[in-house]
Amino acid sequence: MAKQLRSVVILGGGSAGWLVAALLAAEWGARGHGTVQVTLVESPEVPTIGVGEGTWPSMRGTLHRIGLDEAALVRECDAAFKQGSCFRGWADGSAGDRYYHPFTLPVGHDEADVAGAWLQDAPGQPFADSVGMQPAVCEAGLAPKQVGTPGYGGVLNYGYHFDAVKLGLLLRRHATQVLGVRHVADTVSHVRAHDNGDIAALVTAGHGELAGELFIDCSGMASVLLGRHYGVPLRSAREVLFNDSALAVQVAHATPDAPLACATVATAHTAGWTWDIGLPARRGVGLVYSSAHTSDDEAERTLSEHLQRSAAGDMLAAPRRIRFEPGWRQTFWHRNCVAVGLAAGFIEPLEASALALVELSAAMIRDELPATRADMEIVARRFNEAFDYRWARIVDFLKLHYAVSRRDDSAYWREHRLPRTRPDSLAEWLQLWQHRAPSRNDLFRHDEVFPVASYQYVLYGMGFVPRRPRPLGGDALALARQRLQEVPRQARRLLGGLPRHRELLDHIRMHGMPNR
Repeated sequence: MAKQLRSVVILGGGSAGWLVAALLAAEWGARGHGTVQVTLVESPEVPTIGVGEGTWPSMRGTLHRIGLDEAALVRECDAAFKQGSCFRGWADGSAGDRYYHPFTLPVGHDEADVAGAWLQDAPGQPFADSVGMQPAVCEAGLAPKQVGTPGYGGVLNYGYHFDAVKLGLLLRRHATQVLGVRHVADTVSHVRAHDNGDIAALVTAGHGELAGELFIDCSGMASVLLGRHYGVPLRSAREVLFNDSALAVQVAHATPDAPLACATVATAHTAGWTWDIGLPARRGVGLVYSSAHTSDDEAERTLSEHLQRSAAGDMLAAPRRIRFEPGWRQTFWHRNCVAVGLAAGFIEPLEASALALVELSAAMIRDELPATRADMEIVARRFNEAFDYRWARIVDFLKLHYAVSRRDDSAYWREHRLPRTRPDSLAEWLQLWQHRAPSRNDLFRHDEVFPVASYQYVLYGMGFVPRRPRPLGGDALALARQRLQEVPRQARRLLGGLPRHRELLDHIRMHGMPNR
């Protein structure tokens, strides 16, 4: 039990596995403390799926921490800047139904109750447009930074859109060539266990046994170690969030120089929604749906109609169907095995939480890496508690998008509004939010997955209006109004000073970015 942890073995590559490997090696490998060997084994026979084409702003810090050049991400992963999500048709399905969940916080968010002032003065105006500049920047097709902004710096907050397969390849090269990760391309035939039940080694077809003290399961939905070997079951979220299928397709831009969206566009339909992500060389489009509310054939027709309406170019490949069971593992760290990414669970692509959970998981493993097997018991308990909480909050936040919708055109939307399909925590919040804005008293942890502002963006973007909001007055109201009055002036400055999104990406590919 007192043996020092010297070896970490990761099963599975892709963007999830290589992100975990890079973060651990940067901290604990030869370029860091130099005490741990990180080995990643992946089968050359299993195609890489990736876990999405969109990230949160946290990815900037993650990539910077492992020493990856942001310009290399743009050049090698067909990357673009993501400034948030644009939701169309979610509130009531009318022609003008549109709102943004931007990545930049409302003006004065940390010092003034701008949501309270907005509720009191202008609830008829779009919330995100009233409290920040980013929706206007996105609508104008502008980038979140200027030509002279250093790598990973931004005028506005941003994450990325990219080709997930290419990201995995870039991370693999960086992890192996720069950070010293050992890469084993081989098939794991079985798992050898110690007498106490810990994993002793992964047995491969061509490289023998890969022994270690900690094993990280990044094997995707197969969950080879945590799910298959240890039998840890999935905790289903199907009764809360119904989607269990997706159709994904790559399409060409209508023209090579077509304007490039800088937000994920999520468009609701009668039994789910479509995502539309713009990369410099193509678009990634997908339809997420509930198989209990529509057929596969109808889903294909819905996707085809979306592509026609959105002036997409030719399909670059046939649509790929993906099945998933919405849920997460009952425990994530069992004995000396921890699951990360799809092996730990998946809810649905809405709000792009998949890679964010990979980042959060990898960061906590890195920061709390147990020195000994005895320490691992404590770390595992803390890890499981943290991620039980995080997954539950993700379910709350995703359900909010459906629970307050006023769409009445299908059983899918009507059933999503039923009180019995809401988590208890969300039901309590919605009752309180009839009288006040979401606040830090609702989401009080310093490391909340989604900040209070995110709930405000979605709640008020969907047209949820409190019945009797608490009045704001005195100095508090004056300060909040002052901050809101700054928005139009700042928006005009940004609209006149930021480059077009595609133009900035072209410049970065040609000339790179300035150093900090």
